[in-house]
Amino acid sequence: MRIALAQMHMAATADGTATAVDRNLTRSIDLIERAAEAGASLVMFPEVQLSPFFPQYPRKRSPYGDASQFAMNIDGPQVHALRKACATYGIWSSPNLYIEQDGARYDTSLLISSTGELIGTQQMVHIAQAEKFYEQDYYAPGDGFHVFDTPLGRIGIVICFDRHYPESIRTSVLRGADLVLVPTANTLAEPLEMFDWEVRVQAFHNSAIVAMCNRCGAEDGMEFSGRSIIAGPDGSTVAQAGAGDELLLADVDLAGARAMRGSKPYTQLRRPRLYV
Repeated sequence: MRIALAQMHMAATADGTATAVDRNLTRSIDLIERAAEAGASLVMFPEVQLSPFFPQYPRKRSPYGDASQFAMNIDGPQVHALRKACATYGIWSSPNLYIEQDGARYDTSLLISSTGELIGTQQMVHIAQAEKFYEQDYYAPGDGFHVFDTPLGRIGIVICFDRHYPESIRTSVLRGADLVLVPTANTLAEPLEMFDWEVRVQAFHNSAIVAMCNRCGAEDGMEFSGRSIIAGPDGSTVAQAGAGDELLLADVDLAGARAMRGSKPYTQLRRPRLYV
């Protein structure tokens, strides 16, 4: 299958005719169309793609207040528009949005089919709280990692900070994932080479394909680094983007990843009773 990573910068303000959310939604739908035209079966997006990166501010000092203007509903117009685009262009997608559900707000990735059906959601599990990433001020933690059985193959989603915990991708693979999608918000201030190796090593250790899609561009005090990457089940770099807006395309073999995992001992020889 061909996968597309929609590395993009996000509008942070209105332009007089549309809100930031509307502008980012329009660009997202354009990228869904472009990915379909390029022959992709699935397109994924960076973290909280329809809003500015509001967690860079502590909630008490944020120019966006409690960020309620960016909170969306799973049945709301933005999700409906993304589902409609997938059905119109016949492509699967995994957008990442700030979703309010059952009285809490989550950093949430969706999985939408090529017919526009919402297959499922994945919420961020480990919530960061550090300078420029005051995420506990805004996000509630999700309840675990889910794997979706699709006609494309078995797909897991691990959101941004979750990937720093090896248990996240490992759990997704042990639950059957051949492809793990990682929407992120990595910056130039972070160890970019280490992040590349982190993705490649986890792909190797789990004999799975790992695709990490990042934001790019400057937003107030942050400079997002781009460099989205797709790692193969042997730890190789299948494709990597540059620093700016880019639709990164690559052909990946999910069945091949599954076969490699069956032939290598990394997951089969685990001894969980010995682990802390």
